[in-house]
Amino acid sequence: MSKELKLTKRDRLSVWFRSFFLQGSWNYERMQNGGWAYAMIPAIKKLYKTKEDRAAALERHLEFFNTHPYVASPVIGVTLALEEERANGAPIDDVTIQGVKIGMMGPLAGIGDPVFWFTVRPILGALAASLALAGNIIGPIIFFFAWNIIRMAFMWYTQEFGYKAGSRISEDLTGTLLQDITKGASILGMFILGSLVNRWVSVRFAPVVSSVKLSEGAFIDWSKLPAGAEGVKQALLQQASGMSLTDTKVTTLQNNLDSLIPGFVGLLITLLCMWLLKRKVSPIIIILGLFVIGIVFHLIGLM
Repeated sequence: MSKELKLTKRDRLSVWFRSFFLQGSWNYERMQNGGWAYAMIPAIKKLYKTKEDRAAALERHLEFFNTHPYVASPVIGVTLALEEERANGAPIDDVTIQGVKIGMMGPLAGIGDPVFWFTVRPILGALAASLALAGNIIGPIIFFFAWNIIRMAFMWYTQEFGYKAGSRISEDLTGTLLQDITKGASILGMFILGSLVNRWVSVRFAPVVSSVKLSEGAFIDWSKLPAGAEGVKQALLQQASGMSLTDTKVTTLQNNLDSLIPGFVGLLITLLCMWLLKRKVSPIIIILGLFVIGIVFHLIGLM
């Protein structure tokens, strides 16, 4: 009786590492098939001993495959389990393996963007950018390590989950689990992006609405302040008590807008860009349009 073939943890780690390059040879005909076959090579070498069997295995894994690169890991895990069963004599043919891959890649692709691109990355990016704007070098370092730790851990544990669950995992795709994950991640991602609008979209209107001369005692009289540090101290104390730095109160259009709804214009611009994207307007056209409008408005004194 021949010894049962089994993929070791080292074999699965090798497949996991190679899966980082899933899109390394992306093409328009079969998309991620080259990267997929590359990732499967350690398992194929372990499970199949003859040149013919290995060539046949590589050929079936060069069929069409395309999904989000991170959520491909559970599909890889299930495929490893199927290949292992096939190498040990189970009646699993090429059509079955390819059918499981195709059946899983579609539903899983729908959760990749909401979870990673619209939730995890904006949260980490906002944290890192806030630190970086404050001059803290730890910002980009946190983003780099946190992002890659989350990505790599997710890919490893979901690959292991798929491997241990085997073909049974495909049964979950007919339920509501993936739909609930997608919906929840989308809601959280939109909330994070919405909260960043007021922080990252800045619009300042320059036109002066009014200029009012302040009465005596409402502003700091710089000529009466003592020289040196004592004068600076008194000026700061007077400003803290509510006195103006100048004898004239200037109100701009931006001041009025901020008193109504802070960040309202930035929100309108964001919604306009979203509407244009929905109308299939090229992002490049939108970016160039914003540049032109900003420059023209600045030249005419509006911004």
